[in-house]
Amino acid sequence: MIEIVNLKKIYGPEEALNIQKLSIRKSECFGLVGNNGAGKTTMFRLILDLIRASSGTVYIEGKSVSHSEEWKRKVGSYLDENMLLSFLTPTEYFETLRKIYNLSEQDLENHLKRFAPLFNEEILGKKKYIRNLSKGNIKKVGIAAAFIGSPSIILLDEPFENLDPTSQNRLKKMIADENRRNGTTFLISSHDLVHITEICDRIVLLEKGHVIKDLKEEKAVMAAELADYFDR
Repeated sequence: MIEIVNLKKIYGPEEALNIQKLSIRKSECFGLVGNNGAGKTTMFRLILDLIRASSGTVYIEGKSVSHSEEWKRKVGSYLDENMLLSFLTPTEYFETLRKIYNLSEQDLENHLKRFAPLFNEEILGKKKYIRNLSKGNIKKVGIAAAFIGSPSIILLDEPFENLDPTSQNRLKKMIADENRRNGTTFLISSHDLVHITEICDRIVLLEKGHVIKDLKEEKAVMAAELADYFDR
């Protein structure tokens, strides 16, 4: 579903990413880990064509992301709050997305009902602008927006950061349910090794822009390998 071929991103003298070949299959729950500066967010931004590659190509369903547009209707993402229209309230923002995705009011209502446990009555029907919400609630808005339109691929960068433990567990359940029920492909980056090994069936470890490990073993084995690597 996603193919990365000879992908490089260079900033001045610094090489931020260098991946010769990486394939992500349909319906895979793909985890991406690494220390700060490893290239995780750079990789996601290249997949979404938010930044231009120095060389190489990302393909989604055989189409280059930098030379086509059709893939965009199939992909949802939340990387950071800069992706949101923070001058709107969450209710206004979701209504704007409803119109962009050509959804009915009932479609949007049904979508937001799924997120009611995660929102915990703190998001909708309030008069606060998105920019004035807590970091955790801003993230919840972004994640809910990423799921709109039933995309076949969803990218989430550090989705558990700033969420309380209850919200983290609810989000893990939502991701697992969406992956199992609809076959949605997830790409998730995280510093939280416990959460990512619980929900992902494959985990790639980046270091200084290079793939160091590509783990597809049992979850306990992946957890042990990652713990060993980061305990060095």
